[in-house]
Amino acid sequence: MTVDEDVHAGGHRTHEVTNQPPERVDVNEYLDFPVLRDAVHAFGGGWGEERLVEAGAHVGSAAFQRAAELANTHEPVLRTHDRRGRRVDEVEYHPAYHEVISAAVARGAHTSAWADPRPGADVVRGALFSLFGQVEPGHACPVSMTHAAVASLRHAPDLAALWEPRLLATGYDGALAAPGTKPGALVGMAMTEKQGGSDVRANTTRAVPAGDGTHLLTGHKWFCSAPMSDAFLVLAQAPDGQSCFLVPRVLEDGTRNVFRLQRLKDKLGNRSNASGEVELDGTVGHLVGEPGRGVRTILEMVQRTRLDCVHGSAAGMRQGVAEALWHARHRTAFGARLVDQPAMTAVLADLALESEAATLTAMRLAAAYDAGDGDGDDGERAFRRLATAAAKYWVCKRGPQHAYEAMECLGGNGYTEAFPLARRYREQPVMAIWEGSGNVVALDVLRAMTREPASLAAVDAELALAAGAHRDLDAHLAATRDLLAGLAGADPAEQQASARRVVEALAVGLQASLMVRYAPQASADAFVAARLGPGRGHGYGVLPRGTDAAAILRRHAGS
Repeated sequence: MTVDEDVHAGGHRTHEVTNQPPERVDVNEYLDFPVLRDAVHAFGGGWGEERLVEAGAHVGSAAFQRAAELANTHEPVLRTHDRRGRRVDEVEYHPAYHEVISAAVARGAHTSAWADPRPGADVVRGALFSLFGQVEPGHACPVSMTHAAVASLRHAPDLAALWEPRLLATGYDGALAAPGTKPGALVGMAMTEKQGGSDVRANTTRAVPAGDGTHLLTGHKWFCSAPMSDAFLVLAQAPDGQSCFLVPRVLEDGTRNVFRLQRLKDKLGNRSNASGEVELDGTVGHLVGEPGRGVRTILEMVQRTRLDCVHGSAAGMRQGVAEALWHARHRTAFGARLVDQPAMTAVLADLALESEAATLTAMRLAAAYDAGDGDGDDGERAFRRLATAAAKYWVCKRGPQHAYEAMECLGGNGYTEAFPLARRYREQPVMAIWEGSGNVVALDVLRAMTREPASLAAVDAELALAAGAHRDLDAHLAATRDLLAGLAGADPAEQQASARRVVEALAVGLQASLMVRYAPQASADAFVAARLGPGRGHGYGVLPRGTDAAAILRRHAGS
């Protein structure tokens, strides 16, 4: 008898695998998530159903999940020189990364809302972006920035006429080449510098007119996202003040622009996507927007990437719920399935409620961009100005805690890199930090309330749409209005000290209002009571008595 055939007392074979869930592969991530599907239809994107069903099947396939894993385990490598000593400044990715990003671009997860502008276009594009980001989040960085860059580029009509068709194309080629020869183009961003970080007023990168309509930029950028992109929006100090420039990696004639990659950042998460430090030295740049108004110009991009941070965090929450529920439905302990044990049921249901509220928030914001673009609704523009920042602050800040709790549901398996939730746990903090960490975003909300009071009025009106539906929400709305009234007369220091409290109140109130209006009553009642009721807290698994947790989970369990 061999060792493998050895039988212990009782006849149990030591190498027989039992009580382990099957692999969660070849699922449709769109059809298995009714929350997203219902939100897409509720906010005007129902016409995109066929595209979303196809994308959901693609990202849920075993092949795509394997590509996502490979893109993260075989991380980008910096090649500063070729073997003959020539400077190349290239980042080498595993083929799986190119496979992932190519699939996302082919389906319009980057710029389909610009390419086909109609009611619901941003909603459908946001859903596509979320589906791909749910499984592989790193590639979403250049996808998001390309989408967002279109708004900034339109401040330079001649430049937009040349570059916008490239950004709207659905082809992808990761090699460095003349942009006019490629099937499509992606855009990155290089704003911050080591001495200032979020305080871009401290930037020292200089831009000198070259005499031919371009500028030559010299300086160092501390964080350059996706450095193999075809162009970057860059801030630099020009003669008229800090301005925004489009910096191509390769010029139109095929000559490589000066774009020296000094090193790649060794990041906590977001491992499949490279971020690096860049030296500019006489680097060609094209002015975007008015001279001296660079921050205002690039904020068009920042606002939309903040929305994608909300999409990305919500997508991560969905992945956490989907994986935790799958495990709990197929694993038994102490004589019963985990999903049927009250303590686990409560945790899973609470995680599902958080995911649903985040998803509704992201889709509602996307609808505001649909309605408020161009000659659209001024009220929607005002709403999205403040609501995007508040949601970015709160949803993204909840992401890491949500990922941890979902990971814990898998026990030891969840803590290993063989399962996706360990990767997700490391990934979620980037959304809270990127495009403005907590204090930066909270202070931006204060700025919006002061300089654009219509934005606060629009958010208040949105919250009030659910007035009278739940006493805890009514009480929260009244308390929030009292808080804002008291803040209006406070000195600047007190306002700043209270900024986070105000932003949280607005964000949670918005989520509760959306849940009341769009979620099933059992889910809405449980969310409002758990987040706004007496004795509320931010831990998971402490739901109000009488919550129908099983009904909540049926909505999130999938096939």
